[in-house]
Amino acid sequence: MAGVTTILSIQSSVAYGHVGNSAATFPLMRLGCEVWPVITVHFSNNTSYPSKKGPLLRPEDVRDVVDGIDELGVLPRVDAVLTGYQGAPAMGAEILRIVELVKQRNTEAIYCCDPVMGDVGRGMYVLPGIPEFIRDHVVASADIMTPNHYELNFLTGREATTLEEVVDAAHALRAQGPDVVLVTSVVVEGADPDSVTMVAVNGEGAWAVTTPLLERTFTGSGDLTSSMFLAAWLETGSLEASVTRTADIVYSVLEHTTGLDQRELALVAAQDDLVSPRFHFEATRVR
Repeated sequence: MAGVTTILSIQSSVAYGHVGNSAATFPLMRLGCEVWPVITVHFSNNTSYPSKKGPLLRPEDVRDVVDGIDELGVLPRVDAVLTGYQGAPAMGAEILRIVELVKQRNTEAIYCCDPVMGDVGRGMYVLPGIPEFIRDHVVASADIMTPNHYELNFLTGREATTLEEVVDAAHALRAQGPDVVLVTSVVVEGADPDSVTMVAVNGEGAWAVTTPLLERTFTGSGDLTSSMFLAAWLETGSLEASVTRTADIVYSVLEHTTGLDQRELALVAAQDDLVSPRFHFEATRVR
């Protein structure tokens, strides 16, 4: 795309730590993207801590911010809308209206949705109604979706236990709307228990990248993953290159964070890994 890539990122924000926009904005900017962060909540910290404080914005507050941007006449510059945790169905509905507005202003703009709902071992951890809203309304509007394995199963009503079944489920999700599907945290039968895989699928094929499993939980890693994949896709338009670069960056940042024994992503300390990751993994075509 000509000029600087511009991303309208509608996500949560925290003062301490890195989740939502606090995990996506700096990495995207470090890669040279212009980011317009629109926040849905502004908390002291992420919800994995015993307590948090701060306001939950209303859907109309979010729309007011975007309307203000629109009044400046600059929405045609937006190449992509990026969303993650949506908070409540009402916020999700407002986000869809914003996506429609952006696409009216720029017909080439795309929507990348990380359908944050749940994970293996935790089940669903969002408010009731959100998973169904994403499944029944958001999927059809997205151009790119980045579910984890658990979320892919829910969105497609399947239980994918092999790599072949994951690819089939990703294509089933594509049939509902998005052209590109990135499945994260894929663990299948017969896989090395000390590894984890990402699978990317579009109309041209399917690619998988496997990285070592780091034995700890990283809050915000999914937000980093979706933003890095979107940036790579906007730059290259290549599924293989996008999933490879995403795996390289995310693993390098997580490995750096592990080495520092930090609870929060070490985005500042590991910022060079965003541009020139220390680790490289080869993608394998699986279909």
